[in-house]
Amino acid sequence: MVVTFAKRYVALGDSFTEGVGDPDPGLPNGVRGWADRVAEQLCRADPEAGYANLAIRGRKLARIMHEQIDAAVELRPTLVTIYAGGNDILRPQIDIDQLMQTYDDGIARLAATGADVVMFTGFDAVASPVFSKMRGRTAIYNELLREVADKHEAMVVDYWRFDEYNDPRMWDTDRLHMSTAGHINMAAKVLDKLEAEHAIELPQLQELAPAARLEALKADAAWVRRFVGPWVGRRLRGVSSGDALTARYPQLQRVGDG
Repeated sequence: MVVTFAKRYVALGDSFTEGVGDPDPGLPNGVRGWADRVAEQLCRADPEAGYANLAIRGRKLARIMHEQIDAAVELRPTLVTIYAGGNDILRPQIDIDQLMQTYDDGIARLAATGADVVMFTGFDAVASPVFSKMRGRTAIYNELLREVADKHEAMVVDYWRFDEYNDPRMWDTDRLHMSTAGHINMAAKVLDKLEAEHAIELPQLQELAPAARLEALKADAAWVRRFVGPWVGRRLRGVSSGDALTARYPQLQRVGDG
């Protein structure tokens, strides 16, 4: 499916779409991300194109539906990308059928605008000793997501099948968000799904040196202290890393012209 009229591109979701893991201190919220990179290519190809990014890290699916769908519809989008549900899957308990019904309702509203809608499957974290425990949940989520996409004629970027993300260099130091290389690769994947011409070049990854077992154990312990502990603490307190943040680009604007 070729997207011809991507003049008003609106990106929705959580940290995945906000751009966490791809730092840029000069940009809103200090990140860039794959959606910015997609928008830059679309803006360069079309002088009338604009881009809004409403995604905020830490958002669960219901809050994304509540806060971002109406705002996106008001922008009269011609292209929408959305990823939601990843933060729900990580919770101890989840009603995945109800989750996907809520998602279905939101996608229906986006599709009703006439915009091309792009959705994402969840990643297969088979290589992660921690996140692989959610693999079964993610597989069910993906199957239900495909049903939603088929129902509303949405496109699907199949993150689950992107084996290159088994490489630790595609992930940030928190092991939860994509690195800059991962975001660049994802931008190319999205543009390829749109059948849009682009000039994105995948980065040359630094050589991955094998780590001794003791070094790997020390790195795992440091990761738990630095990232897992604070993440669990926020869950216990009922707070989110995005509570103090607002949408990076709440209105349509040009990006990448410089």
